[in-house]
Amino acid sequence: MLIDNELDLLESLVPLAGARLVEAGCGAARLARELLLRHPDARLTGLEVDERQLAKNLAESVPRLDYVRAGAQAIPFANASFDGALMLKSLHHVPLAAMNQALGELARVLRPGGWLYVSEPVYDGELNELIRCFNDEGTVRAAAQQALDSAIAGGRWRQEREQRFDMPVRFRDFADFEQRMMRPTFADHRIDDAMLQRVAALYAPHQGADGARFTRPMHVRLLRRAG
Repeated sequence: MLIDNELDLLESLVPLAGARLVEAGCGAARLARELLLRHPDARLTGLEVDERQLAKNLAESVPRLDYVRAGAQAIPFANASFDGALMLKSLHHVPLAAMNQALGELARVLRPGGWLYVSEPVYDGELNELIRCFNDEGTVRAAAQQALDSAIAGGRWRQEREQRFDMPVRFRDFADFEQRMMRPTFADHRIDDAMLQRVAALYAPHQGADGARFTRPMHVRLLRRAG
């Protein structure tokens, strides 16, 4: 199944009207911004540890969207502060030793019965093969799924739904790919000239007149806080 806008899937799974939401690892908060446009009575707090991205977010004020410099493993809010939580391609970025703690913190700040929507990229596909040349996430992505399994087994969460889909990803050209994937603000992939040339050569066959088009396989797990 191909899904171009993940917000459509989220809306089909959970109620968003009037919700108090938190997104851990919000990045540029693109989905959050659209969510608040569609649901003008919702509020969302974005947690972000990348200081450069956080500064960009804070420079652009969006009604009912607040930002806090914090990681999922240490959320500076009281118990039961939110109705729902989002982790969009962010759980695998939490330090390995802190993943279980992060899921515990999210359970703590959600009201009983609150939901956690975790969307993680699957370690597969042509785009993944290209990216793993300079950023192999096989270990951390597997650890993210194991952390979810452990959290469910521990009884604090129960899994309500699971969904797999493909998401289209487009790059204008290799310069666009380089900026977005090889030189993100939150990580240093130590790209030298040899690596840049190698990846450029592997990217080239995918480039067409209207850019390069890929599909990224995704795995969504919707959890409910027990209690």
